[in-house]
Amino acid sequence: MVVESCMNKEFEERVRKEIDGKRILVTGGTGSFGHEITSSLVQFAPKEILLFSNDENQQYRMSVEYEMRKDLVKFVQGDVRDYMRVLDATRGVDIVVHAAALKHVHMCENHPFDAVQTNIVGAYNVKMASIRNGVKKVIAIGTDKAVKPVNVMGMTKALQERIMLSNYVRNNDTKFVCVRYGNVVGSRGSVIPFFYERIKNGLPLPITDAKMTRFMLTLPETLELTYQALMETKDNEVFVKKMPACLLTDLAKVMGKELGKDDNYPIEVVGIRPGEKIHETLVSEEEMRRSVETEGNYIIYPFGKLKEPKTFSGLEEYTSANTRRMDRAELKELLNKTGWLSGKPRVF
Repeated sequence: MVVESCMNKEFEERVRKEIDGKRILVTGGTGSFGHEITSSLVQFAPKEILLFSNDENQQYRMSVEYEMRKDLVKFVQGDVRDYMRVLDATRGVDIVVHAAALKHVHMCENHPFDAVQTNIVGAYNVKMASIRNGVKKVIAIGTDKAVKPVNVMGMTKALQERIMLSNYVRNNDTKFVCVRYGNVVGSRGSVIPFFYERIKNGLPLPITDAKMTRFMLTLPETLELTYQALMETKDNEVFVKKMPACLLTDLAKVMGKELGKDDNYPIEVVGIRPGEKIHETLVSEEEMRRSVETEGNYIIYPFGKLKEPKTFSGLEEYTSANTRRMDRAELKELLNKTGWLSGKPRVF
């Protein structure tokens, strides 16, 4: 499978130089993000890609998919909760992409200690094992829900960031960096596949609040951000992708019209659920005071590393309410581009 790329040739060459000849471990390697970054990595020339996960069924499926690349793509059964297993998996590894997580909000609300064990203890295990084995770089995959969190998933992912970026371990050469972004179009458990299935079954589309907004990001953009962080990190930063957002009511109306063939497809306002926000935040007001803004990103520096912020947008914080808002025509174009209106949707 070839992942559509939004990278230009110069950027691709930089990525190639960073990755060529490296042994790369992806935790959560058979999950949504892990699967996709593997599809991207095989287009370069790493020495080896190790996919670490506890999902036996997905490991089998991916092993069939990569049967012709079994010399390059290897599978490691294990759980990030198990330090000794992580320690063994990181031996001889140059780069770790830490994507293992419990990420579904309602599941984390119902099983908070499981979220703690995977998202917090798992992150600590990855960090300590990487340091002990001399891994050069660790990139942790974050979420907008970690900023000013109101749910268990966000709280545990916020602590994952703090664990990865803290300096309580001295005299090591491992660099740590986090990336943070919002909803990825088509990811499992996200709103677009949910609306799609509801429309297929002729069911109304539930909306928490008519004013609710969410960031929208494509999969190639998440990979580009990850590679950028890998190449440009100095140590302990958070790389945040700037992205547009949309009103969920606009998304529902576009999908209802295009898929349900109804200009007035039924939408129900159901009220806020546990752990939900009306708007998501990617950079808090506190983080803005230690950030550098570029055309496409915010880079958040550790406490005390940046003398003064270098931003030009004038925003106090960066949220789905004050970013550029997609109109319905843009949403239709995005849904067409990603296969959701053309009959070829892809959930990853």
